[in-house]
Parts: sequence; C-alpha cells; structure tokens
Amino acid sequence: MSETPRIYAACLASYNNGSLYGEWIDADQGADDIQTEITEMLRASPEPGAEEWAIHDYEGFCGLSIGEYENIESVSLLAQLITKHGAAFACYLSDKGAEYATEEHFQADYSGEHENEESFAEDWFRECNEIPKELDDYIDWERVASDLFISDFMSQKYEGKTYVFHRS
Repeated sequence: MSETPRIYAACLASYNNGSLYGEWIDADQGADDIQTEITEMLRASPEPGAEEWAIHDYEGFCGLSIGEYENIESVSLLAQLITKHGAAFACYLSDKGAEYATEEHFQADYSGEHENEESFAEDWFRECNEIPKELDDYIDWERVASDLFISDFMSQKYEGKTYVFHRS
C-alpha cells in the first residue's frame, strides 16, 4: 500500500468562527507524536487560546471509518497495522470487529491475497493434495471454493483483491 494513513485534525475554535484551519498528520506514528502535532497545530491557530480539535477528514484507512472524536491511541494503532499489513488488516477488522482483530489473531487467520475465492481454493487444495493429471480438468473449483468458504474460510474484497482468512 502506498498511501500512508493520515488524519486531518481541525481546530474547532477556527471552525466555529467560520474559517478552516488544521493540519494533515501521518497517523502511523505513536499516539504521543500525533498528540504533539495536534498541540502544535492548535498553538499556531489564528484563533487565540484554541484548545479543542476534531478529526474532519482521513485517508489511507482502506475503507474503514474514523470518527470525528476517535481515540488517538486507537487511530495510531490501526494506522500502524494498516501500514504494516496493508488493506488485508482493514478487511479483517471490518469483518471481525475491533475487539477481536488483534495483530496476533490477524497473523493466525490470514491466508493471503488472491484473485478470487476459486483461485484460493485451487492453490490451497494443490498444496494439500496431489491431483492426478487425468482428473485435473474435472475439478469444479467454484464448487470446491463454495464448500471451503461455507465453514473453514472467509474472504473480503477491497479494490479488486480478495483477502482470505481462516475462520477461528
């Protein structure tokens, strides 16, 4: 993934007085570093005594939503995991939920990026079994995939890619 997750932290004093003032901040750094950049942005605000801020925009979070008053520690951790694992982690989080989608669970469940469920099923089956050449043309990979994804695996699509996870 080439786009670094970042947030636009906006000064609410400026916003409430009819002007837009804020700063884009890389979110894949430590929470303390993000907070320092927000504090510096507020200090440089055209509105004297600016103290309040909100996230008014974000990018690079692979389709996940970031709230206006999202916890900076959560934003930082999420951005770091997306930077490290790409859209696959965002897809995992959207399916599993924030409480379960830890890096440890992700690494245990992630089965790779594939063109589609059928290509995963064929790759997975060939890794586990040797298929006699004379039977190769008779295998219905769509049906094999359907069976695998009913109980053992799940997938999420993002920007034309299929991310596959073992169900746990």
